[in-house]
Amino acid sequence: MQPVPRDLALNRPGDAVRRKIRDLEPNPLRRLVGRYVGNSEIRSWADGLVGERVTGRRLSRLKRHGWFVLHAVPWPSGADIDHLAIGPAGVFSINSKRHKGKTVWYGDFAITVNGVPKSHITISQSEARRVSRALSRRCGTGVPVRPVISVVHAARLTVKTAAPPVLVLAVEDLDRVLSGLTPTLSANQIARIYEVARDSRTWV
Repeated sequence: MQPVPRDLALNRPGDAVRRKIRDLEPNPLRRLVGRYVGNSEIRSWADGLVGERVTGRRLSRLKRHGWFVLHAVPWPSGADIDHLAIGPAGVFSINSKRHKGKTVWYGDFAITVNGVPKSHITISQSEARRVSRALSRRCGTGVPVRPVISVVHAARLTVKTAAPPVLVLAVEDLDRVLSGLTPTLSANQIARIYEVARDSRTWV
């Protein structure tokens, strides 16, 4: 039986994280307290939710430049794509990473946060390849996808590579950089990819 299609354009930034937090703590009062308590798992997820909401607000500015944006695009495993931006410059899978008050450094192939290596680059590249396969299969033609990491609330972000395999951007620069990239898609191509991407059956 074919799954019932859902319009993913109705999703809000961070919807998958909200569901995760509710699953961890069904009690609304305890859930609220958990967002502010020490190193609780709920607090960690709540930080991620803030990052996705901030990134979502910034991405909404792309709409005036002919872009479409989706949020919390679900995979069958329960994981999700934080954000998907589709516009004149192509298709971008965007991961929000909130590193409040920390120093983020990006070299050729790795990111460190306060000097500690993170797997952000590898994960983002893998996700972009998976998104490309899903969209290409449903569109019937190759759809390249470029990975992006949106760094939220860091004290400092340093990028030390001229041609990064993953775009690592401060959230404040996200809309300006993406809208300023060289166009590669026509309006018809953008509309077709968006139509496919917003259909939940694409991601099954």
